[in-house]
Amino acid sequence: MRVQTFASFSFGCRVNRAEKEELDRQLLVLGFQYSEKDPSLYIINTCAVTAKAEREVRQFIYQTKRKFPKTKIIITGCAATKWINEGKKFPEVFRAIDNTNKEFIAQLIAGPAPSTSSGQALVHPERKSKGSRHPQSSPILSLKDKFINSGRLFLKIQDGCQRFCTYCIVPYLRGEPKSERIKDLVTIIKNNEKEFKEIILTAINTEAYGFDTEESFLDLIRAILRQTKIARLSFGSINPGSISKDFLRFLEKKSLERRIIKYFHIPLQSGSNKILNLMKRGYTREEFLEKLNQLHQINPMAFLATDIIVGFLDENDRDFEETYNFLRGSPISKFHVFRFSKREKTAAFYMAKRLKEPTAAEKIRRAKTLSELSKRKYQAFLVKHLGKTFPALFLEKKIEGYQEALLDNQIPAFIKTSKNLVGEIKTIKIKKMNSDKLFGEL
Repeated sequence: MRVQTFASFSFGCRVNRAEKEELDRQLLVLGFQYSEKDPSLYIINTCAVTAKAEREVRQFIYQTKRKFPKTKIIITGCAATKWINEGKKFPEVFRAIDNTNKEFIAQLIAGPAPSTSSGQALVHPERKSKGSRHPQSSPILSLKDKFINSGRLFLKIQDGCQRFCTYCIVPYLRGEPKSERIKDLVTIIKNNEKEFKEIILTAINTEAYGFDTEESFLDLIRAILRQTKIARLSFGSINPGSISKDFLRFLEKKSLERRIIKYFHIPLQSGSNKILNLMKRGYTREEFLEKLNQLHQINPMAFLATDIIVGFLDENDRDFEETYNFLRGSPISKFHVFRFSKREKTAAFYMAKRLKEPTAAEKIRRAKTLSELSKRKYQAFLVKHLGKTFPALFLEKKIEGYQEALLDNQIPAFIKTSKNLVGEIKTIKIKKMNSDKLFGEL
């Protein structure tokens, strides 16, 4: 299959985004052209974390095919893997590629396209053996127009998970933990540190980083800071298990280190110990809170965020109240709220036979209550920025004489300037706040 133009879209987590951007770069290197107006090929990196996520993917596939009836749609990612395993086929989809073969998509598109008996499912003839690595070390110098303007690179450091939380389908779709080696990741960053100002490390489970390479997440951070000149190092989502005593001591010693972005997204999922135990999360709310408080003490302007699931099995009003009170009293400033949905093959799917599940109405009410709390806490956190100065990375977005920039805690702000400062890091001062937006000046 030979195509000249392509477009792509990614659902779900930052790992998906990193995978999408890496695939885009590979296709551009192979001579393809990116076109959102008239793509002959459209690649969708899917998500299956909830039933709602799957529905959104299906709707997007329909919409894409209606918009581009002649475009060949290729799907990959977690939902695609799930559908392949279930034997599902969709007339709008030209080909589905599972997570195991995702890294070979560019080569498969550019070369002969072997297919399985399922027709849609595309499988590379040589599946990866355990412990092998997909090299990402080629420089991205030739792709400046599309990828370097933002000055930020999402870098996937790890895939897979071994925890098997009772609600989560991801380990079944992404497999065992697989890590990129520190030396390879450092090489990627060194090859591109002149073009990018910020590296965002993304992983399915940071706690599992290095399980298969006998390295560690903290070792990786140290190596990047020691061996590269990248101006900003930030993290996607950090597993609570990665917030170890050594990690906290490191941050404390590096509290004045301008290169580490003070943003920590740490999934909590529930503030009820009963529900955490049913979820098999492996920690208590007290242990989680202790880590949050230590991060807050190290830097009060650190932006702490989390994920919450409402309506899990056997969650009653008291359990929800415990979650609400935990979030209200913690230094967490923003949370993404999910409504629980049973995923086949997970432990929760079978637990539902004996445990009562909250009604859809209860889930909606609880999600709305937490979302409103999140908005209030985020607003209160933004107020703390007024009158303070921060180093900020300028992005492309502009509004009426202001240019968007990301502070050193990943909070966006609009800075008054007549210059185009995209990709530059400048010290700015926050002067005012309008609704949920910060405004400042150089």
